[in-house]
Amino acid sequence: MTTETTKKRQFFWSVGKRKTAIAHVRMYPEGSGDVTINGRKMKEYFLTPFQMENALAPLALVEKKNAFDIDAEIVGGGKSSQSDALRHGISRALLLVNPDFRPDLKRAGFLRRDARIKERKKPGLKRARRAPQWQKR
Repeated sequence: MTTETTKKRQFFWSVGKRKTAIAHVRMYPEGSGDVTINGRKMKEYFLTPFQMENALAPLALVEKKNAFDIDAEIVGGGKSSQSDALRHGISRALLLVNPDFRPDLKRAGFLRRDARIKERKKPGLKRARRAPQWQKR
């Protein structure tokens, strides 16, 4: 999570994760509220209004919904997981903007990384925990 400058425009950079989804987020201050994900507008990328609201929840919480332009690159996972990864990345970038946002974001649970991933398959089993069916004869 750093602050960098490209083309004389400063941005705050952070990474958000959930399960196998990873979101690289750039937040540009003094923006108009535009959100671009993988080169597409947010309304084209996320299918449901819930996913859009979920991703922008940290900005709504700190009342900065139209204060930043956001450019994100998201890989892995499904759309719901990507929405949560974007929310996590935006929350971490907001901490770089103003550390005073931390108590509100932490209370809402936006700074916690959801680390649940698929458990690996074990030898001798069919899946992670599913044992072969026992046969008497």
